[in-house]
Amino acid sequence: MFTTARITASRETANRAGATRRWLALTVLMLPVLLVAVDNTVLAFAVPQITEQLGASGTQILWIVDAYPLVLASLLVPMGSFADRFGRRRMLLIGSAGFTAVSVLAAFTPSAAWLIAARAGMAVFGAALMPATLSLIRNIFTDATERRTAIAIWAAAFAGGAALGPIVGGFLLEHFYWGSVFLMALPVMAPLLLAGPALIPESRDPHPGPVDAVSIALSLATMTPLVFGIKTFASGGSPVIATSAVILAVVAGTTFVRRQLGRANPMLDVRLFARPAFTGAVLANLLAIFSMVGFLFFVSQHLQLVSGLSPMAAGVMLLPGLGASVVTGLLAVRLVRFMTPGALITLGLLLNAAAYVVVAAAAYMASDIGLMLAFAILGAGIGVAETLSNDVILSSVPSHKAGAASAISETAYETGSVLGTAVLGSILGFVYSSVVSVPAVAGDAASAARETLAGGLGVASSLGGPEGAALADSARHAFDMGSIATSALAFVLMLGAAFLVHKTIRPSETGEASATVSTCDGDAAAEAAATDATTSEDAAAGSRI
Repeated sequence: MFTTARITASRETANRAGATRRWLALTVLMLPVLLVAVDNTVLAFAVPQITEQLGASGTQILWIVDAYPLVLASLLVPMGSFADRFGRRRMLLIGSAGFTAVSVLAAFTPSAAWLIAARAGMAVFGAALMPATLSLIRNIFTDATERRTAIAIWAAAFAGGAALGPIVGGFLLEHFYWGSVFLMALPVMAPLLLAGPALIPESRDPHPGPVDAVSIALSLATMTPLVFGIKTFASGGSPVIATSAVILAVVAGTTFVRRQLGRANPMLDVRLFARPAFTGAVLANLLAIFSMVGFLFFVSQHLQLVSGLSPMAAGVMLLPGLGASVVTGLLAVRLVRFMTPGALITLGLLLNAAAYVVVAAAAYMASDIGLMLAFAILGAGIGVAETLSNDVILSSVPSHKAGAASAISETAYETGSVLGTAVLGSILGFVYSSVVSVPAVAGDAASAARETLAGGLGVASSLGGPEGAALADSARHAFDMGSIATSALAFVLMLGAAFLVHKTIRPSETGEASATVSTCDGDAAAEAAATDATTSEDAAAGSRI
């Protein structure tokens, strides 16, 4: 009797210790997620200082901003495959150390050309660490409820970082020089690099295929031209170059898919997309981020240039949306007991659609409070959609393929981010240019006034007098008209996404990976056992990295 009691007490103590270790591991895993998310939005606020102090040209500024997403989106799938093969914790630590080191170099670069190179280097290491964070969560948290809670926190770190970027950037740029936005990596990454080897267990695919250099090249030839073409279209560049880039991406992507289908152990198992739940969850992930980034592109300019707020004050206006995202993401973990994941993701996307109705109304009435409310609704929808779409993506694959699935999820995130800015931003710019009324006295500066709101307000300030005031009013009005047009498009897209999710993510197709592996890779029991053995062996040898 006493022996049984001691055994029970020992098991309970071990379970508590294991739970504590899991949540401490999650804590350090969130640090790189938060940093990369902040980095996505903070740089835009440093562009004026970088232009002035490094003497960067307009083309160089575009490459400083674009080099990171171009390289990152191109390498996510190969890096996810490497994480499955060589170890997810190993890739996480290598990526984190490299990202930190290159960030420090970026903070002290002497020229715009070197800063472009540093941004590309940051993207290489960022691609190494990002898929590893989500795939490690899949392997650390085997209980479905715990995993959904962990993914909710992961998604909140992404949304929170994007919203905190303007606040952190505003504070740093008001008190320090532009390079300080890159030096954030040191205090954020240090705890991960110090505690990660002890807290995070290693895991990998027990039966990885050979490194497929051809597939890696095809992946790069797909994503790089695709993102470049989208950005070229959005920035009003050469339509011939943009179209050629997209055609190249389609050809390379088609070849990549055919190669994966023809290999016994592909780098990316594209057969996963034959599962409607998986495909629906990936598209929900992409479109949820599309809606958030598109909103941030508009609202950051409106609050600063139309309402006249400082970068930090504009960022504070977004805090209710951040809070809503965190709360609803965690709430989704409880609601999934009563509603199916598909129904909840559909609800989240419908909230995004409703948010854009509020955006249009707030823009028409020039209401900052309305925009704050809109972002709160949008944050609520994204919290639910991001948490559960990522959970469906991960639970649709065997645990040893978590790196590849995580890479797909991250690629959807980055593609949604690019499309949100490119599509909604280009429509906003087109409407603005069509509506703004530029007085003849603007002369050679008229093209700048017609191109962007910032350009219009700059020309208005230089003109002064009645003409300048009239141009400023017209520019603000044209910008708000553009925001109404983009809101209408986003509303339609969110309704379409909700309908798609409703049709694809069925209750019978959102089970745990243990129940679905057989449709993806054969014998589930044997593979799960091999994975568990590998994970346990690697965890026991954790300090050897």
